[in-house]
Amino acid sequence: MYILNVQATDRPGIVAAVATALAQNDCNIEESAQFHDPLSQQFFMRIVFAPLKEGAEKIFAAAFKSIAVTFGIHWHIIPQDEPVRVMILVSAHDHCLNDLLYRWRTRSLNIDITAIVSNHTAARDLAKIRTIPFHYLPVTPETKLEQEAKIRSLVEDTNTELIVLARYMQILSDDFTLQYAGRLINIHHSFLPGFKGARPYHQAHQRGVKIIGATAHFATADLDEGPIITQNTTPVDHT
Repeated sequence: MYILNVQATDRPGIVAAVATALAQNDCNIEESAQFHDPLSQQFFMRIVFAPLKEGAEKIFAAAFKSIAVTFGIHWHIIPQDEPVRVMILVSAHDHCLNDLLYRWRTRSLNIDITAIVSNHTAARDLAKIRTIPFHYLPVTPETKLEQEAKIRSLVEDTNTELIVLARYMQILSDDFTLQYAGRLINIHHSFLPGFKGARPYHQAHQRGVKIIGATAHFATADLDEGPIITQNTTPVDHT
């Protein structure tokens, strides 16, 4: 089974072209999801397909190149069971890291953790228990760019596809967020867009807010204002 991801400026005929190309090259659609974003006028599609004969996915990929050019499609194909190579950045608080490690260990997250990187040593023992490479990279305002260069080297050396900021309490440079745009996820302990920045629960408590939550979003140069991926909340009271 394979996953085909498609993105293009919306126009008639994209769905028909994709489905026809799969059918004509001996690939069967097992699952399909699609939507049009009216704000950006972009069309997104995710298809799970099965080759009906050996090598059909390669034949389809070769045939689809010209179709992609015609419709201006950005696309890629990956095996459905292929884990995402993930690097986790964390600071002194390891509860988000611990949750990710549990979900990785129980295979509820289909990821390979390439490394844990931290500007503190608090997570070193946790990484050692899980036999995951741990890199202690302390940082000061004066050494930020040097430290980020070391993170870049680790990303490239480990073929990391996705970087997760699991309570990594450092503001990344604009150059770093731009280089890894779409590959950099932040876990923010607040229901964005409200209560951005530091100590969001304290801010919410002071305002009398009766729900707290968490937001996963893509990290950008705008700090906590990147595109939201998913959110969850839970009710609280004045205590």
